[in-house]
Amino acid sequence: MLKDILEFRRATRNYSDRSIDPDSVAECIRLAQLTPTSSNMQMYEVYHIVDKKLLNKVANACLGQGAATTAQQIVVFVTRQDYYRQNAQTLLNFEKENVMRNSPQDRWAHRIKRWEMYYGKYIPFIYARFGGLLGMVRKVLAQTVGLFRPIVRQVSESDRRVSVHQSCGMVAQTFMLAMAEKGYDTCPLGGFDSWRLKKILHLPHGSEIGLVVSCGIRNKSGIWGDRFRFPFDKIYKRV
Repeated sequence: MLKDILEFRRATRNYSDRSIDPDSVAECIRLAQLTPTSSNMQMYEVYHIVDKKLLNKVANACLGQGAATTAQQIVVFVTRQDYYRQNAQTLLNFEKENVMRNSPQDRWAHRIKRWEMYYGKYIPFIYARFGGLLGMVRKVLAQTVGLFRPIVRQVSESDRRVSVHQSCGMVAQTFMLAMAEKGYDTCPLGGFDSWRLKKILHLPHGSEIGLVVSCGIRNKSGIWGDRFRFPFDKIYKRV
């Protein structure tokens, strides 16, 4: 049950020497692909580190944290906003065929035109970057149109970057839940040297490290006491 998986999952700070199956971890990454992402753009890559020498380098770039140095494997989630054009084109091609497979023929032209507008024009415009200038243009347009009707206002280049990282973070969360379902432990690491990690993984300039997730089987000392969460009434607002 989901409740059991959520209660089992804890951030593990120290792992045992017991090995975990890399194919099972890869299957969890495959399951994480089912995670929804903004506009289905899927602008991320996943680096599954199993090589011991590379693990040591990655652990060092993660500031030598126990959750990294004792990990049996490490999974690095990387955002790839620089893929926006090619991903949009791939999705446009898919949706055209999807329409013809699943829509009445008399609706093909209208629905294909809608996808051409969305993935052919809107998405390339909304994700393009040029030193912040394109984001400023989009922001002015959004604020102007927003005077007359509701509109998405988070259109600056920094806003779009946040959106890409949100999607990548949801993928990482799904991965951790899939790992918990298999009885494996994980720890999401936000403390790392992004420049060194990119260099270790030979990542291009347009990529960013979204999240590092260490993997293994917990030692008893790897769970730091009881779990703390704020009272439900503090975070829950029914309106």
